[in-house]
Amino acid sequence: MSEIDIRLDREAGRFEAVVEGHSCVLDFTQDGNIVSMNHVGVPEAVGGRGIAGALTRHALDWAGKQGYQVRARCPYVAAWIERHPEYQSLLA
Repeated sequence: MSEIDIRLDREAGRFEAVVEGHSCVLDFTQDGNIVSMNHVGVPEAVGGRGIAGALTRHALDWAGKQGYQVRARCPYVAAWIERHPEYQSLLA
């Protein structure tokens, strides 16, 4: 898929990309240095394009750069990390 513009909204606790007018999000909460990735949502209208994976990679890269550890509360995020072992060191 082509590059999507992912923005961090710290106040809302989410990463967001708007694709063809549809809001695609990864919601998180933070407690100290632990970031819990709670939900990834991509509307069916723009699904199947790798958007959820791009949001997940972006959020994990952000967490790693900040020195945070991650709790993968979202089943999608947990499965994604399992498929990408280079990110497993971020797990709390």
